[in-house]
Amino acid sequence: AKKWINIRKSYGNFYKVPRNQTKLTMMLEKLGMNYDGRPHSGLDDSKNIARIAIRMLQDGCDLRVNERIHGGQLMTVSSSGPLEGAPAPQMPRHRN
Repeated sequence: AKKWINIRKSYGNFYKVPRNQTKLTMMLEKLGMNYDGRPHSGLDDSKNIARIAIRMLQDGCDLRVNERIHGGQLMTVSSSGPLEGAPAPQMPRHRN
């Protein structure tokens, strides 16, 4: 993966909170959620991050790629750029 969404960064920007308030357990707490699973379990952390992302989408956040690797260096991606990912879905065409 050379591009991704840093949920901590997106969360902080969307809800207008400082970086020191974007730890996983803090984000869940502020959203009224409990941590599900075992702390520091990669699978459980991923599931909880997905729950945060879903909540952000429900709250109107437009999640976009905001970090990438270029030439071995971590780079921030401008939020004013075009949306990354798959093209918008198309309506199916009817056959005659």
